[in-house]
Amino acid sequence: MINPLITRHFFLVVLSVFLCTSTFAQDKVRLKANYVKIMNSEVYFDLQATAKVDGENVNVPKVELLIFNIVDDEQLELGKVTTNAGGKARFTLKDLSSIKPDSTNTYNVEVSFAGNDAFSDASKSISFKDAAIEAKLITIDSVNYVTATLTDKSTDSLIIGQSLKVQIQRLFKNLPIGEEFNETDEDGTILVSIPEGIPGVDGILAIEVILNESDEFGTVKTIVKAPFGKPVVDESTFDERTMWSPRNKTPLFLLIFPNLLTFAMWGIIIYLITNLFKITKS
Repeated sequence: MINPLITRHFFLVVLSVFLCTSTFAQDKVRLKANYVKIMNSEVYFDLQATAKVDGENVNVPKVELLIFNIVDDEQLELGKVTTNAGGKARFTLKDLSSIKPDSTNTYNVEVSFAGNDAFSDASKSISFKDAAIEAKLITIDSVNYVTATLTDKSTDSLIIGQSLKVQIQRLFKNLPIGEEFNETDEDGTILVSIPEGIPGVDGILAIEVILNESDEFGTVKTIVKAPFGKPVVDESTFDERTMWSPRNKTPLFLLIFPNLLTFAMWGIIIYLITNLFKITKS
């Protein structure tokens, strides 16, 4: 006769092994978070969820991420988002005043995933201070420049020796101008010349000055409109009758000649049918 105590212990061991195996079978989600501030516009967090499945890094779609503001060991829930098919999501704040800094004027945010049947739970914390970029246009000796000043808003101090990127917005890929690394001087300022002859709609160039993924301040961007571009000539044929236009803009010869051929063919058919009737009656 089997001892009931041995049977119970055996059952508990099997159950423990099963639970452990199920737990370890879950893949670990890796979260990425980047804070982005666009001056006089949006403040948001770009989020991404990935995992290593069968030795390959894959994006994890349709997982719910919770966003918390951490203040003095207190979690303040800001909201939640769900990743798209590419495993990415964006959580937008009304403005930076929507969250609170700690005693050192540092903002602490945590992104959390509670886990599901396929993936185990995960979290990602980011910390950043509030920085600002003020950009303006100047002309020196007939040469046009964009100048930008970087400041730490928490202390109202200039940020020295920080690299800023300057580029002109383009449809497919932005056009960098200036040096690869434009470091702020002792006044927290950079000065970058704007090349002549760059085409822009109505001669307007949208110039971006970016502090890109700083460990201390995240990503900060400002955009300034510069009337220093070469006006673009509108060569669009949208309102003309071309082969690639919509149906209401069909070229006239495609309307006239096919219709003439159609009427001619029907005319011949009607003529033949009429003659057949005449033949049958005669």
